[in-house]
Amino acid sequence: MPKVKRGKKDQEVIEKQGLRFNTSLGQHILKNPLVINSMIEKAALRSTDVVLEVGPGTGNMTVKMLPLVKKVCACEIDTRMVAELQKRVQGTPMQYKLDILVGDVLKSQLPFFDICVANLPYKISSPFVFKLLLHRPFFRCAVLMFQKEFADRLVAKPGSKMYCRLSVNTQLLARVDILMKVGKNNFRPPPKVESTVIRLEPRNPPPPINFKEWDGLLRILFVRKNKTLSASFKHTSVLEMMEQNYKTYCSVKNIEIPKDFNIKEKIEEVLNTNDFSQKRPRTMDIDDFLLLMHEFNSKGLHFS
Repeated sequence: MPKVKRGKKDQEVIEKQGLRFNTSLGQHILKNPLVINSMIEKAALRSTDVVLEVGPGTGNMTVKMLPLVKKVCACEIDTRMVAELQKRVQGTPMQYKLDILVGDVLKSQLPFFDICVANLPYKISSPFVFKLLLHRPFFRCAVLMFQKEFADRLVAKPGSKMYCRLSVNTQLLARVDILMKVGKNNFRPPPKVESTVIRLEPRNPPPPINFKEWDGLLRILFVRKNKTLSASFKHTSVLEMMEQNYKTYCSVKNIEIPKDFNIKEKIEEVLNTNDFSQKRPRTMDIDDFLLLMHEFNSKGLHFS
């Protein structure tokens, strides 16, 4: 009799047991071995690597990585999937290389790892990317599956329709490359969207900025990315926030605030340098945003 592949056999057992994939948790199991092999190949795994995998599901990718690396830390929120994954390695030498972390990866502290390889639940894409990029110590790279539209936003350039705060923040902290597109029929059950595999490589050292403040500036600008910078800074809530931050800054630095102080005039002073007032966020690159933040900070204006 021909041998049945372990992955296929385990999948049949899961179906017989009536285990249903929970799409509300983003459970769309990657079933195509060619796509799995390609993701692993592009990660360029080493025998000394500790790999972080998020959403391993039934372990189709996990069991292929285990023989190649020192350890796989698999983060899974669904205890049913955890049980299936444990069954696949039980009684094999691979069980000692697998460390399963049960729970919500967004609420958990990430373990040490060299590389992240994952077919992510798409609804956690954005928060997970930034959890990853702000994680220390640095990791070598991440090979991740995302919804196509999300991946397009990660790599979008100034002037593109997809260009947004996500594009700027990601590209500030990492080099991002699209590796391959993956059709919906490579999953079970098939999702409603096409997918894309990307590679993230953190910039090390990172840019010497306060990321919280940087993101505060971008939040203001990308609410209306097609408007001029001058228009972005005319909203009452923005003016109030910046005035409060300026007063806090002056208090800490023991700077006396003039009686005729006007936050609008202070902001206009910055925007009138380098013709910033008429620029639009959708056409500005990272260097433009860095210069703008430097100009604001040099006048004691902050965003966090």
